[in-house]
Amino acid sequence: MKLKNVWKKMMGIGLVAMLSATMLVGCSGGTETGGENKEKETSTTESNTLEKIKERGKLVVGVKYDLNLFGLKDPKTGEVEGFDIDIAKGLAKKILGDENKIELKEVTSKTRIPMLNNGEIDAIIATMTITEERKKEVDFSDVYFMAGQSLLVKKDSKINGLKDIKKGVTVLTAKGSTSAQNIREKAPEATVLEFENYAEAFTALKAGQGDALTTDNALLYGMAKQDPNYRVVDETFTEEPYGIAVRKGDKEFLQVINEYLKEIKESGEYDKIYEKWIGEKPKQ
Repeated sequence: MKLKNVWKKMMGIGLVAMLSATMLVGCSGGTETGGENKEKETSTTESNTLEKIKERGKLVVGVKYDLNLFGLKDPKTGEVEGFDIDIAKGLAKKILGDENKIELKEVTSKTRIPMLNNGEIDAIIATMTITEERKKEVDFSDVYFMAGQSLLVKKDSKINGLKDIKKGVTVLTAKGSTSAQNIREKAPEATVLEFENYAEAFTALKAGQGDALTTDNALLYGMAKQDPNYRVVDETFTEEPYGIAVRKGDKEFLQVINEYLKEIKESGEYDKIYEKWIGEKPKQ
């Protein structure tokens, strides 16, 4: 009988131990689930660019370093200046209250989307044309600059638009560019000479090898600033709407950007930036 009682006691202790272990596992499982939820919450928070910027205390923007008037690095001072830079600084002020709470990172047309999507930058402000193809990879703000293909000519030139590009007129541009394709389509009687890049084309124009140079007017404005003997004609014959790019689905950040663009346009600040860099008020 004593042996039987001892056996019952041992069985009882074993059962209690098993129940305790089950309860501990249950509690532990609840903690792990909570941990997973916490990680998910953290992940969601981290994917919210606006919150990240505020926590970091700095806006990181991808800009061009080699485009006169829009984003150009001064080799003497190391400062990057231009239209896009002023827009970026204004956005930093909108979000963080201080335009100096910003970091500018150099991007090219090739690197800007990968740098945005891997988190190196918060936004792209780099003369980036809004296209349906690019919308598959990024989300765009409202248009902040309407560019378009145009013509650069001597100040006293009689060329004032596409209608003046006729037979006997020579137009210079860059090899393999969409500008070359467009001018051939829109002015088929003109002679088109292509150069390795726009810098070479501009040198050729100044040397008298052509009557006009064609590309996006954002580039042409920079050339005209370098040499006041040249002007950009008023007419554009393509539309190149520039937008600020953010990661896909970054709705809250995009909303703030669009609010900012609306505010500076309504206040007149946008006109001041435009006139500062382009040399004239934006066309309404």
